[in-house]
Amino acid sequence: MAKRSAGILLFRRVPALEVLLAHPGGPLHAKKDVWTVPKGEYADDEVPIDAAYREFAEETGHPVPAGPALDLGEIQQKGGKLVVAWAVEGDVDPGTCVSNTFGMTWQGRWQEFPEIDRVAWFDLATARAKINERQAPFLDRLRELVPEL
Repeated sequence: MAKRSAGILLFRRVPALEVLLAHPGGPLHAKKDVWTVPKGEYADDEVPIDAAYREFAEETGHPVPAGPALDLGEIQQKGGKLVVAWAVEGDVDPGTCVSNTFGMTWQGRWQEFPEIDRVAWFDLATARAKINERQAPFLDRLRELVPEL
């Protein structure tokens, strides 16, 4: 069975459409400029949208803003993981975001790293250049669902 993740793609209109993307933490991603929808794995018995809200809060330190969640569907990443996402309109100051951590052995010793080392707002063109290429359809689907001002 493929692993499954759920996430929230936060967006705002200032006045152009922007999305909040997350940069994976830890030494394996430190020098890579590949960003992602804030997301995380969920169990078979968990409701995916509930997991998406939980993971957003864990990875940003902020709850998902109130408002409707727009279904962005599902994609499959290169490794086979299935990712389902919803878009929610809201605003978060990236400077106030703090992620939960994970532990791993690195350079011979156990270390803790943030799951997400930073988040940032990107216009859709920049987001398309930075996001994990398999997650790009989420940007297209958002563009279809949300009109520009």
